[in-house]
Amino acid sequence: MASEGGERGERLMTTTRRRPDLDEETPVTPELEKAAEKAESRRGFLISVPAYGYLVLFFALPLVLVLVYSFASRSSTGRTLLEDWNVESYRRLFSDLVLEISARSFLLALVTTLLCLVVSYPFAYYIATRTPRIRNVLLVLVMIPFWSNFLVRTYAWRVILGSDGFVSQISQAFGGEEIRVLFTIWAVLIGLVYGYLPFMVLPLYAAIERLDWSLVEAARDLYANGFTAFRKVTLPLSMPGVVAGSILVFIPSLGAYVTPAILGGARETLLGDYIVSQFLTARNWPFGSALSFAVMFVMLLATIFYFRAGAKTL
Repeated sequence: MASEGGERGERLMTTTRRRPDLDEETPVTPELEKAAEKAESRRGFLISVPAYGYLVLFFALPLVLVLVYSFASRSSTGRTLLEDWNVESYRRLFSDLVLEISARSFLLALVTTLLCLVVSYPFAYYIATRTPRIRNVLLVLVMIPFWSNFLVRTYAWRVILGSDGFVSQISQAFGGEEIRVLFTIWAVLIGLVYGYLPFMVLPLYAAIERLDWSLVEAARDLYANGFTAFRKVTLPLSMPGVVAGSILVFIPSLGAYVTPAILGGARETLLGDYIVSQFLTARNWPFGSALSFAVMFVMLLATIFYFRAGAKTL
């Protein structure tokens, strides 16, 4: 009897469940649900075909071409030969010149990241602890640089840091000498910090704004001073924002080209300048491609580190 009642209830559920996209009299069976799910998945794939095509055409294929050229050889006349594949370009990555340029670029990107972190954390903390109206105004001020062209903003710094610029005029007004920061590594550092500062502020603000402030209050109730509460509670809870902002600043700073080319001149060669010179000046496409892939590999490692660090903090 119990078995018969269970079968009757199961048949009743099968005949009474209805899907809104099917006819009211059509019973919903597991086979019909699987068919509907497949149709929905197929529909979603067809909708995303233009996006997939765009990624393949403008992202995947250029990367494949660069990878192929990185294994090509170069003739005595500078012509790229795709017939003779070798790894000579990758061996050249470990030459003294490339290692020196890579170390200089890595150090500059690291200093840029640290400076952005030191400047951005107090500012992001201040934004997150304001009233909603003031907070929105400050966030708009942070995002205003995105409304103008990055190249124009970099050229503005070229005017400011020149021998007749604002910095030099202030020095001369106080009886000092003419200051020319332009075409030095310091000018490049200033331009990079200015350009990528919002990429550090916004992730930090998002992390600090989500903090459970009752934990900070609990730390203060347990006789922790302000610095101890920050070190033990606020900073560890905001580490996802610190890691995200550091990756977003470090990766573009490592391969930056526009800022070093405009503000640094030709005195200090960085990875971005060196890669461009291999393609446009030296006409050594295989080595330029290999160097580009090496930089992308480092960026990929940094991205993987970011995701792994973010997963550990969840």
